[in-house]
Parts: sequence; C-alpha cells; structure tokens
Amino acid sequence: MKTTQRVEELTRAVVESLGFELCDVEFKKEYGNWVLTLYIDRPGGVSIDDCECVSKAVDPVLDEADPIEAPYYLSVSSLGIDRPLKKDADFQRSVGKRIEIRLYAPKDGRKEYRGELTAFTDAEITVQTEEGTVVFERKDIALARPELVF
Repeated sequence: MKTTQRVEELTRAVVESLGFELCDVEFKKEYGNWVLTLYIDRPGGVSIDDCECVSKAVDPVLDEADPIEAPYYLSVSSLGIDRPLKKDADFQRSVGKRIEIRLYAPKDGRKEYRGELTAFTDAEITVQTEEGTVVFERKDIALARPELVF
C-alpha cells in the first residue's frame, strides 16, 4: 500500500470528526526534506487556525501508527483556489463551476478549453463552452482546474 493511501486511512476519520473533508494526501521531497501534506476543505473554506487544529489532531495518530520511516514535516493546507482537479470528489465539487482544461494533444485544433463543468464519469468530462458542449476523455486531460475569474 502506498504511503499516501495508508496516511489517508489513518487520518480520514479524525479529519472528518472535526468537520472537514480530507481531499488529498501528498508525500514528496521539497528542498531536500520529506513533506507530508494533508489537503482539507469544508463549506465556507478553511482558515489557518483550521489547519493548525487538524494538524494537532492527526499528529498523535501518525506518531502512534508510524507509517513513514523517513523523517518528514507534517503540513495541513486548504485546497487552494487553483488546485488541479484529480479525483472524482474534486470534479464533484466543481460541477456547475467554470474550469479550464489543458489537453496532451489538440482536440479540434485546440489544447486549451474553458467552460462550465456540467458532468463527469470515470472516463469522461463534459464542459459547456461558449462554442457548445465538449466531451473530453479523462485520459487525454493533462490538467483540469478551476478557472480563476477576476
């Protein structure tokens, strides 16, 4: 089992008991140090105090289970406004909202699309663009993320 999957199993119930959704777990090397990042969300958003609260709650759980052999830093963060959409839960949160899609290869002569996410399945993403409805194969999407509109 991957480290991130194990950490997700260990921490999900704690995070949810505090009223947050555990959206993603990353474990990667940053500037020579291992960093374990839990991404959380809830309606109305997440504050720095919320991140601190979750960090204090999951830290003893991770210390007890000791799922990571290497020394690491624990980080708890909000999703951020432009975080890539990866999992079904990410797409579900974005249905009815504007997103941008970047493709590995051009579709109809374009690699970038913007529009409202109207539906998704395991295999496809449907977006209503100014030109009409476009269906993308998920495997063809290099990046999907919320569109930042100012």
